[in-house]
Amino acid sequence: MMIMNLPELHIGLPGWVHTFLSGYPDRIPDMEARMKMVIALSLENVRRGPVGPFGAAVFDEEGHLVAPGINMVISENNSSLHAEIVAFMLAQKKLGDYDLSGGGQRRLALYASTEPCAMCFGAICWSGIKTLVCGAKSEDAESIGFDEGPRPVNWVSELNDRGIEVVLEVCREEAADVHRRYLEAGGVIY
Repeated sequence: MMIMNLPELHIGLPGWVHTFLSGYPDRIPDMEARMKMVIALSLENVRRGPVGPFGAAVFDEEGHLVAPGINMVISENNSSLHAEIVAFMLAQKKLGDYDLSGGGQRRLALYASTEPCAMCFGAICWSGIKTLVCGAKSEDAESIGFDEGPRPVNWVSELNDRGIEVVLEVCREEAADVHRRYLEAGGVIY
């Protein structure tokens, strides 16, 4: 029997994310301000490249940041490290619970700079979040060449049926502008 030497997997945000977040208050009280922080995070990720133009964050009901997420697909050579997935992984680690609702005790929200792709849609269904807030539309990402995958046509209703409120197009133009900047900077489309 052959024993394989398997690599270890460690996921961590780059140091600049901590510096970036230090410029924000402990509590961001309103929806638009939270989305603007997520969009600024995605833009900083593009500036630091080479990465995707996507950002996300999990917030509690009062507006405290639980965990940020940036797209790390290219930098970590891992197709599953979308910003939403990274935010979920860090929030779950921080809270010590795979169920972000804590068995119904917490009402957390995911803020995503763009509507979820097929993979992130699936993760949202099982994450335990109670609210999803999106900036850019999927077609904004697709317009520069990204493949968002086969998400259900009635995806908002599907999430609503699972008890997840969905809010769309919060600061859409600002979020979509990050996509355009990424393309102009020669970012890899995958």
